[in-house]
Amino acid sequence: MAVNPINPDATARVEIEYCAQCGFLPRATWLAQELLTTFAYEIRELALIPGKGGILEVRVDGEAVYNRKDAEEFVDPKVLKQALRDRIAPGRSLGHSDR
Repeated sequence: MAVNPINPDATARVEIEYCAQCGFLPRATWLAQELLTTFAYEIRELALIPGKGGILEVRVDGEAVYNRKDAEEFVDPKVLKQALRDRIAPGRSLGHSDR
C-alpha cells in the first residue's frame, strides 16, 4: 500500500478510469492534477486506469462519485472537488470552489 509522504495518515484512494479509445486521457490527467492539488494531504494515492466504451468514472475508495454515462456530460472540476471533499474532508473549505 502506498503512503502519502506529506500525510502518512491519509487513507483515500482515488481512481479515475477513462476511455483510452475516446482520447479521454488528457481530461483524466487534468482531473487528477486538480484533485491532487486540492487534496494533497487527504489522498493516499490516485490511479489512472485505462478503459474503453466511453467510460470516465471517478471513484473514492471503490465508490463512484462521478460517472460520465450517468451524468451525460463531463464533470465540472468544482462539482467533483465538492463531492470528494464531502467524502474525504467533510467541513473543509474549498475557497472559491465553494462559491
